[in-house]
Amino acid sequence: MVHNPLFHQVNRQVRAVDMRDQIQMALAIADASLLKSLLTNCMPALTEAALIGNITTEVGIPVGEHQSADGILLFESIRCVLAEGFISEISGTRQQQIRASKELARFTQHESEMQTLGQNLSLAPAIALLANAGFAPEQVNEILRLPHYAWHKSWWYAIDADGKFTIPFLRYIRAFHYPDGTITLQYKDFFEHDKPRSFTSEVQKVLIATRPADQGFAETLKHINHQREVLGIQRAMLICNLISELEAQAFMRQGISIYPARDFLTPTQASCIYCDRRECPLNGRSDSPVMQCRGFLIESEFV
Repeated sequence: MVHNPLFHQVNRQVRAVDMRDQIQMALAIADASLLKSLLTNCMPALTEAALIGNITTEVGIPVGEHQSADGILLFESIRCVLAEGFISEISGTRQQQIRASKELARFTQHESEMQTLGQNLSLAPAIALLANAGFAPEQVNEILRLPHYAWHKSWWYAIDADGKFTIPFLRYIRAFHYPDGTITLQYKDFFEHDKPRSFTSEVQKVLIATRPADQGFAETLKHINHQREVLGIQRAMLICNLISELEAQAFMRQGISIYPARDFLTPTQASCIYCDRRECPLNGRSDSPVMQCRGFLIESEFV
């Protein structure tokens, strides 16, 4: 761990008082790929890239007494995916058909309650909702054209204990069409042991924290724990400039992942629009080809 870039100081020209501002602005303007890297490349990693759906940020969240949390990452944690080609038809000899039927029956021993995916939707949102879930256009068309009370059946995979999509279950989905043109989508699942927790994903939150250069371990941990309690968020990440290996291990033992500030701020340095280097010929250009720049200075640094 001693060779990890986490333990090397970032650009010394950046004052410690500005680090929090830089990280908050980076969180506010970062694209999805950069935000995903926070979740997957921190130590320890909070999730895998394949399990992340949409991701957004909130910055400067009040936590009382004129204090605020640096930020919150909100991301869709994908819990199940459509299983293309799991089984289309039971074919083969009669004995093979019987064995296959028994195997499928094992996966569908229990039935969930009826659940509503979307209520009183217009056609476009209903199509988008089904498409985002993974249904192909022809499947979406079939679901929306089903006769009243008929079901569309599809096999899905849920996540096992190792985070892999290997647990099959059967999903029934139907569409109700109302005279005003709106559509309600309902579904229920048939499964072996554990009921799927959501249709495809559930929203997870991660508290993002920074710390001044002169703030010690105990004080930083106290602030993070206070914010976790007030906001009701257990997952936390500390983006820090310089940290010892012992401190990093201590934070991680307290359920706090660590991410090096340099790795997070470097991609932001590619944005010539927000750079205060007025002497640079690319300053302020939205079409700048620059991907990284060690001379980047966020405009507010001199304010």
